[in-house]
Amino acid sequence: MRKFLFYAFVFLNFYTTQAFQEKSAAETTDLDTQLRQLLSSAEISINVLNFEKAHEQLDIALELAKEIGNQKYIALSSSILSQLYYIRHDYPKAITEMERAISIQKEIDDQPGLAYSYLTYAKLFHSAESPERAIKYLNLAQNYYEKQNDTELLGIVSLNRAMITMGISHSEENINRALTYLNKSQEYLKDTDNKYELSRLYYYKARAYLSLNQTNEAETEAFKAIKISYQYSLGGMIMYSNRLLSQIKEAQKEYSQSLDYLKISNRVRDSIFNMSKEALAVEANTRYGVDAMRNNLQDLTERNAAQERSLKVNKLTTILSVALITILSLLTLSLYKNNNLRARANDLLQKKNDELTLAKENAEKASLAKAQFLSTITHELRTPLYAVTGLTHLLLEESPTENQKEHLNSLKFSGEYLLSLINNILDLNKLEAKKVEVLDTSFDLEKRISDVLVALKNSADDKKTKLHYNFDPDIPKKLKGDPLKISQILINLVGNSIKFTEEGDIWINVNRVNQVGQSVFLHFEIKDTGEGISKEKQSSIFENFTQGSLQINRKFGGTGLGLSIVKNLLNLMNSEIYLDSEFGKGSAFSFDLKFEAFEQAEGVAVSKLSKIAPLTNDIMHNKKILIVEDNKINQMITRKILEKHKVICDVADNGTIAVEKASNNYFDLILMDIHMPGISGIEATVLIREFDDKIPIVALTAVTLDENLDEFYLNGFTDIIPKPYKTEEFFAKINFHLSKRNVPA
Repeated sequence: MRKFLFYAFVFLNFYTTQAFQEKSAAETTDLDTQLRQLLSSAEISINVLNFEKAHEQLDIALELAKEIGNQKYIALSSSILSQLYYIRHDYPKAITEMERAISIQKEIDDQPGLAYSYLTYAKLFHSAESPERAIKYLNLAQNYYEKQNDTELLGIVSLNRAMITMGISHSEENINRALTYLNKSQEYLKDTDNKYELSRLYYYKARAYLSLNQTNEAETEAFKAIKISYQYSLGGMIMYSNRLLSQIKEAQKEYSQSLDYLKISNRVRDSIFNMSKEALAVEANTRYGVDAMRNNLQDLTERNAAQERSLKVNKLTTILSVALITILSLLTLSLYKNNNLRARANDLLQKKNDELTLAKENAEKASLAKAQFLSTITHELRTPLYAVTGLTHLLLEESPTENQKEHLNSLKFSGEYLLSLINNILDLNKLEAKKVEVLDTSFDLEKRISDVLVALKNSADDKKTKLHYNFDPDIPKKLKGDPLKISQILINLVGNSIKFTEEGDIWINVNRVNQVGQSVFLHFEIKDTGEGISKEKQSSIFENFTQGSLQINRKFGGTGLGLSIVKNLLNLMNSEIYLDSEFGKGSAFSFDLKFEAFEQAEGVAVSKLSKIAPLTNDIMHNKKILIVEDNKINQMITRKILEKHKVICDVADNGTIAVEKASNNYFDLILMDIHMPGISGIEATVLIREFDDKIPIVALTAVTLDENLDEFYLNGFTDIIPKPYKTEEFFAKINFHLSKRNVPA
């Protein structure tokens, strides 16, 4: 019997589907027109606070959209329903409907609908007191409407941006910024037919002027809002505008008029409330009548059922007996089969568990092997690279000809590029292993970015590309954050733009989005006129070792690690990277970061070295330094660099000789390599500290500095200089420790 019902249902469903398809082919155009009218009417009903009618219109629209299978209108119905819940302050339901709409619109690539949903989503996050997320979605909506040159919706975006700004803080600066947005909105909406948004514009302008104690201007704007509200029966705006006029009159000390406007506002509020009560009463009465009919029908059904039961009791007893025997037989068979299935399932589960355990162990071994390999290979690469950069530095100081100088600078650039590649691989490995921490120190952001651009200017000049730097003057001079990671992010992004831009322009824009107390919210944008990225590749461009295409890789080179590092660094700093690009027309990368404004108290020392004399290379003259290095070329390079500054150098080929020389001779400082034959640099340092705990011992090493950095200091090292190094940093550290040793206690 059940199989028959099932097949009957399938047949009926198939017949219904066929009929619907025939209908949709004939009536889709009419239904489409009807849908647009319903959704437009629903929005008008929401604006005049006729929620019951709006609900009915949206329900009908949703059913029609589902009937013709139009995903665009299904999403739009959910988006407008979200607005209804938003006005009724039911934010959880509003967010649920909005997420449903956005999900569908992304799936069908409905860009206009998606932009409209982003606008409503921004309102929701503003009401939920999440201004950062509200601004994010307003920016997404604005980007689309700017491309479409849709002035009306750009006006609504500016209006909502003003509302968010006023909601963050009532400071004079914020209110003036909000008025700027409102004036821009008024310019956009001057010819609009959307009277509801126009009334809201004048209402919020009145609120802004009232916050600035400009009551005459506030009164003028409030009258504009109330005139439109009465003309188009916008009940909510009538109530709010009268209440605002009451506040304005109170500020003007016209208390009688203030009371009159307040009474009008309360009357409108009560009428709206009574209207809602009447709708609920009608609904309750309707439900009561239906329930009564249902109860009568239930009584009649129960009496008929009692009569039928008395006629069928004997037959039912027989059927139940047969059914019971059948069920017991089937149950016994089922238990037997289930036991067999359970035993086989347990065996299979145990086997899979063993396989997973083995796979986990293999993955851990592979990860360890990867880390060890990276550590070993980078050390082996850094050692000869030190020779390249060191010899290049020495040759550049020996007054080469212009032609030789050009070649040496090229060699220096190649060495620095190779070092950058090694560092990129190590950085990516550390980020993926979550071994990177965000520092918190004060720095000058404008100077930091300027330094990055100065470092990259030569590369841009080689490409005949112009760099344009726009830094918002409202950004505080000193910020608290991680300057090294900011530099790393910008070096990768600007360097990426330079690589793919020939004879073009690159803009680096930094703007203050908002400031709440000491918290400063900044928006960064790096935009170029280069190659651009196709839509198909944009989703994968931030993956490791990924570039736009094989042709781009051949043409421009590179490893495809820079953008992956940027993405990981921004995730570490609670942000994300956004890309807007079109193939052949350039790219724009943007991200947002939060900083703390930093103000240095008067009298606080700028540097820990304030008690030490200014450092110059003259302090190295006639100082004795022991170089502990097993590589003969590196010995020679380090020795020549130091002897150019009149340092008296001695060399030890391994750790054993270093300990012996340190115990029998006086040295002002020791430069200690780590990996050497015999005892390592760490072991040699431990032995030296047994008889001399004062001499500075600086690790001059090509080993990878990772989470074991503390091991160097715990074993007696004073400082660390990773090879290859920049000579300026090398001299700075040596001078610092020599100077510190000469400072009296």
